[in-house]
Amino acid sequence: MIAFTLIMLSLINLCSNVFKYFRDNFNTVKKLSKYLFFIILFVLNYQSIWAQDQKFTISGYVYDASNGESLIGANVFVTHPDGRKTGASTNVYGFYSIQLNEGKYDVVYSYVGFATQVKKIDLKANIKQNIYLLEGQELSEVVVTAERKDENVKSTDMGKVDMGIETIKSIPALMGEVDVIKAIQLLPGVQAAGEGNSGIYVRGGGPDQNLVLLDDAIVYNPGHMFGFFSVFNSDAVKGASLTKGGMPAAYGGRISSVIDVSMKEGNNKRFQVDGGIGLISSRLTLQGPIQKDKSSFLIAARRTYAFDIAQPILKKTDFAGTNYNFYDINLKANYTFSDKDRIFLSGYFGRDVFNYNNTVNQTNVRMPWGNATTTLRWNHLFSDKLFMNTTLVFNDYKFAFHAGQLDFKMLVKSGVRDYNAKIDLDHYASVKHKLKYGYNYTYHIFTPNSGKLNSGDTDFSIDEGKKYAHEMAWYVQDDWDISDRFRLSTGFRLSMFQQVGPYRYMPKGVYGGDTIQYKRGDAVKTWWGPEPRIAMRYAIDGEQSIKAGFSMNYQYVHLVSSSNSTLPTDMWVPSSKWVEPQKGLQYSLGYFRNFKDNAYEFSAELYYKDMKNQIEYSEDYYKEMNEETEMGYVFGKGWSYGMELFAKKTKGKFNGWIGYTLSYTWRKFDMLNYGNKFPARYDRRHDVSINLVYEINKKLTLGGTWVYATGNRITLPIEKYIVDFMLITGYGDRNAYQIPAFHRMDLSLTYVPNRKPEKRFKSEYNFSIYNVYNRKNTYFIYYKTEGNLLLGNLTTKAVSVSLFPIIPSFTWNFKF
Repeated sequence: MIAFTLIMLSLINLCSNVFKYFRDNFNTVKKLSKYLFFIILFVLNYQSIWAQDQKFTISGYVYDASNGESLIGANVFVTHPDGRKTGASTNVYGFYSIQLNEGKYDVVYSYVGFATQVKKIDLKANIKQNIYLLEGQELSEVVVTAERKDENVKSTDMGKVDMGIETIKSIPALMGEVDVIKAIQLLPGVQAAGEGNSGIYVRGGGPDQNLVLLDDAIVYNPGHMFGFFSVFNSDAVKGASLTKGGMPAAYGGRISSVIDVSMKEGNNKRFQVDGGIGLISSRLTLQGPIQKDKSSFLIAARRTYAFDIAQPILKKTDFAGTNYNFYDINLKANYTFSDKDRIFLSGYFGRDVFNYNNTVNQTNVRMPWGNATTTLRWNHLFSDKLFMNTTLVFNDYKFAFHAGQLDFKMLVKSGVRDYNAKIDLDHYASVKHKLKYGYNYTYHIFTPNSGKLNSGDTDFSIDEGKKYAHEMAWYVQDDWDISDRFRLSTGFRLSMFQQVGPYRYMPKGVYGGDTIQYKRGDAVKTWWGPEPRIAMRYAIDGEQSIKAGFSMNYQYVHLVSSSNSTLPTDMWVPSSKWVEPQKGLQYSLGYFRNFKDNAYEFSAELYYKDMKNQIEYSEDYYKEMNEETEMGYVFGKGWSYGMELFAKKTKGKFNGWIGYTLSYTWRKFDMLNYGNKFPARYDRRHDVSINLVYEINKKLTLGGTWVYATGNRITLPIEKYIVDFMLITGYGDRNAYQIPAFHRMDLSLTYVPNRKPEKRFKSEYNFSIYNVYNRKNTYFIYYKTEGNLLLGNLTTKAVSVSLFPIIPSFTWNFKF
């Protein structure tokens, strides 16, 4: 009953927000409905043309038999009478469709970690066939050889990695917190923002250039605890995928990568409880059927308590009065009306809260920030060949800073709110063509820094004013199997971004004059972005292939930061009269090879990325009161190129991967570094990651990671001199120096005690050690000045500050 109440409250909240937006933007919605009508009309007509094909269709869904979860990317292969094999993969909702001539076939269904299932069919008409795969068991009714897992070689995907939650959980974690983002940081081409940080740089791009999605909702700040942990609760996550090259046309809005995280749907077979108790946090997940085999729910919650426990110790230190915690809640429910219609409702709410209260000087600080998202999705089958997903998303990111001392009070806040609607169609036109097309619309509301100051009877406000924008995109993509050796994936995305009123500004360099004003809905500035995408694969033989790709992307929202990672104080700003969209072009070439019946995978990729309209703060920028932040930006270009090597073992008791990246990342701004090019602060020449897992026996599993990275770039002072008894510091070229190289080893041991098969209660104990050999990696450098200026014995010394020493941790996980 509690679960049902929470789900209904989330649905009411989503509907009220959507109604409010439609009410306030009726004319815009009316125009967009015309585009939607023509898209559906086009699809239905196009479908009728393909329906003239006389081939029959096998279609359906592939599920996990134990809990009813749909299996993403499950393989469906068909063996023809002449020995040929054709196949397909399930989409993100577990749906598949294959067209064949009349005849008798063996259809093989397989998924990693599940028993392969074979169905013999005599195809004389369209067949709908839902499959339930059993985890880790072989079916006795038929003996088969599992179909080779050769997507690494066969697909056109470049720079894409899918990670199941079991793989993520096997990686040693900081303080026992299993982390999706930190697992992704171990892949080649991906660099961590810093020690313990969840920010990432992908192939030379900044942290804001990554599109991070949770059930189709954009996550603007994916970090908890100032970035040391991600917002994704591993118990609520089904899996995650990273796309760092050859971005499909269905994705847009960012120029570097896509991190697409999918939540579990909830067990529709039986009620289930999962949880874990660790040193810094605990988590609890409830899931089960609302109506068995038709609908289910999931509720997952997590909270930290390390600072709460440490309060008696903190009271005796300089940190007395300091407290911090984060918490998050995931909600999801779904209902299957029939094989043709299914709805999903999911939500996320997370908050970080930092508090400081000093009773001596009566100072108090409170800083809350976090994301809230709600997603409503409707799956509909027009036919066996045409699958549609319609999505409504509401997301809201907020940051606030409250401070006070005696009668002085201050409030500063910022944020982003989005209303999003989109339609995506998967069209299985024929054996050789799989089409995807759709439309995406987002209404943005940006709240730059605004605040209030109060001291006694005096009030003062700081307000740049909210900014509003429409963002739209139309896309089409065709995956075409030209022959057994050659596959081509072509796509085109047309994007549009329009800043609209109400908006007012004072022309740059004009003070005391009239402001220019735009009324509500008036177009301030409109940007269009054509985005072609192409990828190809040439199969040398069944075990090796060559791939190439090109993609062009536009990015219309930006995060300008002076730090090395995404912090809650950073602001998102839209493209506008002063800020042009970022533009990224990426070229990639790769060689892919599998060995020993696909037990080993290897890939080598070369890439070159060209980035236009990159944004930084000017070196001497000082923000005037109520001045628009955009006035302090400078614009330039960037480029990055490199090589990525990746070797992976997928079978046996001993498995894992090794990744290596060689990269160069440059920036050039006319207003920075005297107009000369300079390395980006995350330019790292070498990056190595090793992740290995060994199953000692049924009870014990050992995991280990080792990472090495060339140090981050920094700008250092190179001289000090005295002018009028003032000490002046002179700096060298921008980012001309590097901090010492970073390297660290982590180990984990998971113990699963004996349990009786008939008992539902299961548990495991995880012991992990972070930074095994206690490496003091440099987190930042500051300069300590000693001596007396007047006596002439002034000296300056660089001091390296490291963050995490060796940290053991323990987590007890349970399930029943």
